[in-house]
Amino acid sequence: MKYRFIIEQLKEYPKGICCRILGVSRSGCYHWHRRRLLHRSLAETELLLKIKKHYQLSRGRYGLLRLTSSIRKEGMIVNKKRVYRIMKKYGIYSKTKKKFRVTTKQNHKASFSSNLLNGKFEAVKVNQIWTSDITYIWTNQGWLYLAVILDVYNREIIGWSLNHRCSVELVLKALTMAINNRRAEPSIIFHSDRGSQYTSSRFRNTLAYYGFTQSMSGKGNCYDNAITESFFSTLKKELIYLTKFETKEQAAVDVFEFIEIFYNRKRLHSALGYESPLEFKLKEKLKNKKEEILINNINKRVAYLCV
Repeated sequence: MKYRFIIEQLKEYPKGICCRILGVSRSGCYHWHRRRLLHRSLAETELLLKIKKHYQLSRGRYGLLRLTSSIRKEGMIVNKKRVYRIMKKYGIYSKTKKKFRVTTKQNHKASFSSNLLNGKFEAVKVNQIWTSDITYIWTNQGWLYLAVILDVYNREIIGWSLNHRCSVELVLKALTMAINNRRAEPSIIFHSDRGSQYTSSRFRNTLAYYGFTQSMSGKGNCYDNAITESFFSTLKKELIYLTKFETKEQAAVDVFEFIEIFYNRKRLHSALGYESPLEFKLKEKLKNKKEEILINNINKRVAYLCV
């Protein structure tokens, strides 16, 4: 404590006077301060290595909050202000954002389903609410269109399709993947914008066949499908705007890696308590299983006591 006090007073008083008043040697104060600086340097180096590790694993996509959460998941107690200082000191920044535009076009002669969500994307279990949208990707061989289907409960992309044509087949293929990945349940609400792909009779008949209830955003209101738009924003600022796709095949490979390997399995999501979509789903499944076992044990105990 004396050494710390002396170091804190150096701006006001000479070290020799402080050491003499407090009855400590100057050499002892020097060695204490040197050990402290060395410890701080080692701790900073350790944290810097962890920051760089998760920054590289995310391919430069993670910023302050996700890097801090990733480091904490490894058991290291760290303050985000400290992470920020080191990131700033060593010039570590997440990749920049860019704006994107809506791609689907309305068929003004089509009939539209009601908006059953009204901006409230709240699900308490999987397969309760699915959302969908389409975006585009430029390559040196021309445009590609990407349709995705997202489960609101854990923000997982459960179906997606990539094609050079923005047609109803694009969204039908994504829907088929989602149904194959998840057991289709008649209670599912399927929400999208008013794009012609979603208002087509083929697509609506397919939803009806599986017993889905269709919901559509209000006219010209992109916020009515904010969750899917948020995913596209992430995709674009963390992949598309940072990559020059020479071929459509390269774009397809990179989109696959981003969705299936990175986003669903690894990327920490703020709405999920900084867990990945699959990690969140597995933890909730385990939690529900434990609760089910506990309830069964209680019921057995009650039945035994009542005999």
